[in-house]
Amino acid sequence: MNLQFNLVAVVLVVLIVLGLASQNSTITIAAAILLIMQQTLLSRYLPYVEQYGLKIGITILTLGVLAPLVSGKVPLPELSQFVNGKMLLAIAVGGLVAWFGGKGLTLMSGQPILITGLLLGTIIGVAFFKGIPVGPLIAAGMLSLLIDKI
Repeated sequence: MNLQFNLVAVVLVVLIVLGLASQNSTITIAAAILLIMQQTLLSRYLPYVEQYGLKIGITILTLGVLAPLVSGKVPLPELSQFVNGKMLLAIAVGGLVAWFGGKGLTLMSGQPILITGLLLGTIIGVAFFKGIPVGPLIAAGMLSLLIDKI
């Protein structure tokens, strides 16, 4: 019998364990779904997940952020509230983060080897610092600024 060692499967199992240990269901579910896909006939759909997953994930994240506004749980600010310091700072930071995300996408496309380090850092942040894994794209954008300085 020929047993082939699958390092990616081992990494996914480690991610599942880290997700369970840190009680982070996002990492656990994502790694479990990918492990199941990799180990079954669903593997033929991995290119679609790779191609469209980020866009679908950002869309779902945006739906989740906008839902309280639409449901009325978060009131729509009056026009005068947009002129205070905190709101203007929130708008500026939102724009900056979106810009980081754009730079990150460019970096990840141009230097895909760095994705491993970014993912490892994100996993550490999620598993040990109670973070949420929305950071790889933004982290890549910040990294691109640092790399440009080196």
